[in-house]
Amino acid sequence: MQFRDLKKQYEVLKPEIDSAISDVISSSRYISGPQVKELEAQLAEYVGVKHCISCANGTDAISLALMAWGIGEGDAVFVPDFTFFSSGECPAIVGATPIFVDVDNRTFNLNSAKLEQAVQTILNEGKLKPKAVVAVDLFGLPADYSAIKLICEKYNLLLLEDGAQGFGGSINGKMACSFGDIATTSFFPAKPLGCYGDGGAIFTDNDEWADLLRSLTVHGKSGNDKYNNIRIGMNSRLDTIQAAILLPKFNAFKEYEVDAVNKVADKYNELLADSGLVSPYIPDGYVSSWAQYTLQLPDGIDREKLIERLKENGIPSMVYYAKPMHLQGAFEGTRSAAAECPVTEKLCKTVLSLPMHPYLEENEIVEVCKTIMEFVHE
Repeated sequence: MQFRDLKKQYEVLKPEIDSAISDVISSSRYISGPQVKELEAQLAEYVGVKHCISCANGTDAISLALMAWGIGEGDAVFVPDFTFFSSGECPAIVGATPIFVDVDNRTFNLNSAKLEQAVQTILNEGKLKPKAVVAVDLFGLPADYSAIKLICEKYNLLLLEDGAQGFGGSINGKMACSFGDIATTSFFPAKPLGCYGDGGAIFTDNDEWADLLRSLTVHGKSGNDKYNNIRIGMNSRLDTIQAAILLPKFNAFKEYEVDAVNKVADKYNELLADSGLVSPYIPDGYVSSWAQYTLQLPDGIDREKLIERLKENGIPSMVYYAKPMHLQGAFEGTRSAAAECPVTEKLCKTVLSLPMHPYLEENEIVEVCKTIMEFVHE
């Protein structure tokens, strides 16, 4: 059993993917080929925004957005404490100070009440200027943007939606990666929509920012003149082969994969209903793209022993994430380390993610749940 079965996906899509790769090789347009623009147009239409700017990876996407906003030294950027490292790393890369904020214990996403408290604390300290919020769509579920946007408006903060795990999710029909002033996503292979290497994208409705981002992704060039560099940028482009791979994968993603993972989640919820474990919470009107299916283990369940039991039965599992952001060694001794995030600290000790992908068979789901049920009822 695979945690995320990319081999099975390739078997299903092999003719289309092989043909797409062959077309790129035959054309020899490995950088900035037509497939890149085609993919950007399709992604922008799907998300429902004017502009999609592809780039080399999801981490660059966040950094580029912050660069476009001119965020840097002396600025505070508010980031959920329970997330992957890059969400907080990127503000630090551009010289800003990430301020880590606790999350909701049901959705795992940014707690809006704690966000406002954190903003007020920074204002009262008077040493940093509150500048932006990075709201993460963790495990496939969009954050609480109705509440987060009100806080951003109240304190004049820019909103960056980190949709690396949330692409394909939605709130009342509005798609993930359309909620921020700028949004970003990742095409890392294990993401809901992944390529066969690294890749990322940035979304916005702002024409000026879009032009600036396109310049920043190619060494700060001016328009189409790559030898006239008018600003400091970076080398962050999506390769044509990766774009070509993503086009057939994106069709499958839209046509059936998002529906399929939601059916897998429903089956997990059904079979684990009497387990005593806390299944993922999806608020009314929300759709998750299920980057992960993550349980919370109650007191009395030894996570390491459960992981070992699953492993003995050929079932992979993962812990996302084992250490809060504010306790990461990179932030030791900095203002970022001063966060108080008890919910995050508890989640880091109690979460466990199960195999999750569109091609998971019902008998595999049954086997996972049977193993868990036997363990918890021993």
